[in-house]
Parts: sequence; C-alpha cells; structure tokens
Amino acid sequence: MSASPATRRALAALLAAGTLIGAAALPAAADDHRRDHRGSRSSLAIGDVQYDSPGRHDRSNRALNREWVEIKNTGRHSVNLRGFTLTDQQGNRYRFPDFRLDGRSAVKVHTGQGRDTRHDLYQDRRRQIWNDRDTATLRDNRGNVVDTESWGRRGHQHRG
Repeated sequence: MSASPATRRALAALLAAGTLIGAAALPAAADDHRRDHRGSRSSLAIGDVQYDSPGRHDRSNRALNREWVEIKNTGRHSVNLRGFTLTDQQGNRYRFPDFRLDGRSAVKVHTGQGRDTRHDLYQDRRRQIWNDRDTATLRDNRGNVVDTESWGRRGHQHRG
C-alpha cells in the first residue's frame, strides 16, 4: 500500500514543521537546564548557631568568640562571600570581606576579635549580639535574602 504524492507532501511538511518547532524550542530548554543546574536556590545556608555562649557571660574576647553563626556551602563550587551580610533582628550587621568559601565546607562567623582563617571569621565586636530569641539573616551582595534562621520562644526555626 502506497501513499499518494499529496499525502507524502503533507506528511513531509508536517515533519518539517515539527523539526523547526523542536529546533526553536531547544535553546530555551537548554537555557532552562542551565538555570536549573545553577539552581534557583543558593548553595549557601545558615548552619549551626551558637547564640548562648557556654561558660562565663562576661565581655571577654573568649566569651564573645564562643558565640557564632555557621555559614555552609552545600554546593561543589566555591563562592566568594565579598559583600554578603549577616544580620540579627536588632540591625547589627557583619559585611563579609573578600572571602572564598570552598564547596562542601563551612565557616563560623564569631562575634569577637581574632585572625580570619578558612574556617573562622571574626566580627571584631566588643559585646554579644545573638540573643536567646533572635533571627540570623544572610543576604547576598545585592541585598537578596539567601537564608534565615530563627530561634527562641517557638523553638529553632529554619527558613531557606
């Protein structure tokens, strides 16, 4: 059984149209895949928080450095945190220096003074800022909220 020339032409035109539509959609699909691969969500998150430093609650540098917020990079690639900020509910703000956080690693941001390393950064404050009931907010260098972590009256809450 053979198709008529008119049927073959119609079928060829239909297949050609389908190929054109598929080719036109391919760049958009590839772009969507790139967007998904980067992730609409950041690989950065607030990890553990030590808001009530253990030990004596004096204003010593040692006591201040027992208070910290951990920032985790759950992705494979390093991220430069330059210009990112970490704030509390009272408006205290720490602006990250030119600091590259390796993939699948974390850094603790201590309240007191110290020498910055790959795993510890210091806000150089002279008083504690993280209260028993507070919220830590991490923002990117454009001011967009990356992650928040709240604790206190209703228990520990995470919003990412």
